Amino acid sequence: MPQISILHETLYRYRNPVQLGAHRMMLRPRETRDLKLISFDLQLSPEAPVTWAHDVAGNAVATAIFPGMTDTLRIESRASIDLSAPAWPVFAIATSAIEYPFLYSADERTDLGALVAAQYADPAGRLSAWARGFVMGPATDTLSLLKDVSLGVSNQISYQARDLEGTQGPLETLDRGWGSCRDFAVLFAEAVRTLGFGARIVSGYLFDPTENRLGSAGAGSTHAWVEVFLPGAGWIAIDPTNRAVGSANLIPVAVARNIQQVTPVSGSFQGFSADLVELSVKVTVVQEEPVTSTMTQPAPFVRDR
Repeated sequence: MPQISILHETLYRYRNPVQLGAHRMMLRPRETRDLKLISFDLQLSPEAPVTWAHDVAGNAVATAIFPGMTDTLRIESRASIDLSAPAWPVFAIATSAIEYPFLYSADERTDLGALVAAQYADPAGRLSAWARGFVMGPATDTLSLLKDVSLGVSNQISYQARDLEGTQGPLETLDRGWGSCRDFAVLFAEAVRTLGFGARIVSGYLFDPTENRLGSAGAGSTHAWVEVFLPGAGWIAIDPTNRAVGSANLIPVAVARNIQQVTPVSGSFQGFSADLVELSVKVTVVQEEPVTSTMTQPAPFVRDR
């Protein structure tokens, strides 16, 4: 079970002192059966009172209200976690959902609500037709279908890191043929929703000790993927960027219907847009070194004969 440290630093610099508006931060990892949060610390400069709440999806949201003027804002979060997700998970999918198509129960469909509904306009049904191209027959293995759609995304779309804010719509990503990890996630989530699956976007961190995964800078970085709800198994993580199924190497922070709802840091300031002269984000995700004791053991007591 690796113990992992996460450092997430966000820095804003302004040409002149500005009055900051409220800032909303989603930086605290979500605890799951595969992730145990050992510690979390949030530091702000300038200092500000912080209130914590859980949103409708159960994400931990911190809100800071800054009292004065400043020309610099630094937000630093540090977390330590135990990550125990298996590399090759086995999912206990209910018998009723092993083959596609299947029906969610009335309660499941009610609770999933908008997570089953399309979030982007597609009047010609192009995305739905694209997704249905992966259905192999009247009775298709459900997990294999989800894997095929994920592979379809990664095979047909070229990965390109993008520092600019915002996310492409799914049809835009299909037409362009390229996108970042968040574009991959949006395309996959929207495609499987057209097939009737409940899906939610996940924002978090990618732990990449071998440095061979897409979307990673060094040993880790921020990342986006999708969770699909299957009866019996629950929420299954699927990362179309890296053709991966399961939560191994994935550290969730927030889940939502729409990717705009899981922005790590969002806020405002009073002034001109030209006043913002620098915005930088630095993320490190590394495995902690095991602590070795330096204490010397006492010599055993030996009785003289």
